[in-house]
Amino acid sequence: MKGILVLHGANLNMLGKRDASRYGTDTLAEIDAQLADLAASLACSVESFQTNHEGEMIERIHRAHEEHIDAVVINPGAWTHYSYAIRDALEILEVPIIEVHMSNIHAREEFRRLSVIEPVAQEQIVGLGPESYLMGLRAAVALVSENR
Repeated sequence: MKGILVLHGANLNMLGKRDASRYGTDTLAEIDAQLADLAASLACSVESFQTNHEGEMIERIHRAHEEHIDAVVINPGAWTHYSYAIRDALEILEVPIIEVHMSNIHAREEFRRLSVIEPVAQEQIVGLGPESYLMGLRAAVALVSENR
């Protein structure tokens, strides 16, 4: 397995500092460490990438295509609801894409209930805090194994 790319969108670098009632107290570094530990137990590698710049996210997705990664786990943050550019970049990939959200986007404000990413994702996991990421990684590994 070449590896799983975990993408964190805008403002997720502020986890642990923003709205603990919705997102918990884990920092992004702590979530990335949990992902690395889980990846080791699943015998795969994981690379995490976070940016607050949409173009940088798109460029990283393009590089993932060139690198022939095995799967993507993505929490697009607010880009979930409007970034057709990120959606189109993900659509280029021919690997499993798992969309994750720490909060339940379907139970939030009306504008947050639409995901433009969902149609290109094989799975969507929401509302489980940091566990959403861990379940996303497990799902990605299972889908990669299933497709081999």
